[in-house]
Amino acid sequence: MKLDDKRIAMLVGPGYEDLEFWAVYMRMQEEGAQVDVVGMEADVEYTSKSGGLTAETELAAEDVDPDEVDAVLVPGGWTPDKIRRDESVLELVREVYEDHKVVGLICHAGLVGISAGIVEGSDATGSRGIKDDLENAGANWVDEPAFRDGNLVWGRVVADIPDYCRVLVDALEKQ
Repeated sequence: MKLDDKRIAMLVGPGYEDLEFWAVYMRMQEEGAQVDVVGMEADVEYTSKSGGLTAETELAAEDVDPDEVDAVLVPGGWTPDKIRRDESVLELVREVYEDHKVVGLICHAGLVGISAGIVEGSDATGSRGIKDDLENAGANWVDEPAFRDGNLVWGRVVADIPDYCRVLVDALEKQ
């Protein structure tokens, strides 16, 4: 398995996009990574945007030591707009980014990157609905399924999850 020695903080919050959380979570586990479910608070169960699935946080963002994780991944849905208001979430994302570790952002997750102040000057993608937000934050919009720019890994939408996961695995493997 390619990611046996990797530990990933997977963020979740209210209204997360089912597949952008669960498919990515399972793919990282499939490669051997330890994936911790992290939110604004520990031991909180969140319902997905579709209302069909739930995910329970194991840790609060403020309790995650950025030195002990290799990546932080953010799913889309309504979660990014909710968790971007929590300073401990933004601090975790910012510190992981500043440590030159992987930050994965798919669909609306770029909103968290914007609020963390880490997207300026980078190529970026995501849901078409945040294109203007990314550009206004100083990112260069690229309409591609998934790619890596430095330690940022970008995914566009649910249909691009396979491409996003391939880029994530490659980035983590090379880290």
